[in-house]
Amino acid sequence: MMKINSNIYYEEEDFKLYNGDSLKLLKKVESESVNMIFADPPYFLSGDGITCNSGKMTSVKKADWDEKTSLEEKHKFNRKWIRLCYNILKPDGTIWISGTMHNIYSIGMALEQEGFKIINNITWRKLNPPPNISCRAFTHSTETILWAKKNLKSSKHIFNYKIMKELNNGKQMKDVWETSLTKPSEKKEGKHPTQKPMTLLKNIILASTNKGDLILDPFNGSGTTGIVANMLKRKYVGIDIEKEYLNLTIKRKEAVCDEKKF
Repeated sequence: MMKINSNIYYEEEDFKLYNGDSLKLLKKVESESVNMIFADPPYFLSGDGITCNSGKMTSVKKADWDEKTSLEEKHKFNRKWIRLCYNILKPDGTIWISGTMHNIYSIGMALEQEGFKIINNITWRKLNPPPNISCRAFTHSTETILWAKKNLKSSKHIFNYKIMKELNNGKQMKDVWETSLTKPSEKKEGKHPTQKPMTLLKNIILASTNKGDLILDPFNGSGTTGIVANMLKRKYVGIDIEKEYLNLTIKRKEAVCDEKKF
């Protein structure tokens, strides 16, 4: 299994976590060694505003890593980490990037600028979104997930069409996926402000990888990507600058290690 020679934080068979800046650690990953990348990068949304969480008004400030920045700096950051992901992705590998209106347009442009071709624009429709407490706009009930491959004529990306069709009751799966927000049962060990539902990652991993493949998440967060990857018998490498979230990932992994696979 791929191994970065420094900053190892946690290591088990087929599951490794690294603590540090992704822009530095991704440079140490072997070229064309990763089958799939999932990334939920900073939205650069934190500030003095408020939002609704569990029926209560809360600050939108998440952490220093999510502080608002200029449009130019945001796009520069996105191009830099996406360029590094291009280098480590196998020719037939793919990258999935989740975002909202606050960063997804920069992400889309950065992907094309760095040599990727967008395959699909997945819309995640949340069945139970929080209300818009300002009453000055429509309720934000969707997120976008861009799926892309290297723009190479010689490469053919992995897409497990039959599996996705089976999951969709024998019909072609569309690019609108409906599911609820992350279940409370998936937050028993602690919370992350942008934690994704395991069902979402299950679809992504089954669609674009095979058993034994290596999946990398450069913004590990609460570790949902890695936990689902291992449950589906894939290898995983996660990177995060916050030890708090790496510790949460370890707690979550240990809590589900004896559960059934999907």
